[in-house]
Amino acid sequence: MALNIKPLSDRVLVEPVAAETKTASGLFIPDTAKEKPQKGIVVAVGNGTKDHDMTVKEGDTVLYGKYAGTELKFEGKDYLIMKEEEIFAVI
Repeated sequence: MALNIKPLSDRVLVEPVAAETKTASGLFIPDTAKEKPQKGIVVAVGNGTKDHDMTVKEGDTVLYGKYAGTELKFEGKDYLIMKEEEIFAVI
């Protein structure tokens, strides 16, 4: 299903990857102790600005700051929309 959201300028639409529910040693993490995910998949990319070409593309897995972007819910799914400069790395 195609997504009908097209970010403007140098903005990127990211779908956060679900947070881990179990530690490496096998302990389950309760909902109250889970941290916000800092990794996601780029769903849509804006065209950039006249001074800045976009370096990320759709399908990239990216790392971003804990408080980066603006949360939005569209058709029952959670997304973040953020400026490309808020993305730290492409994995």
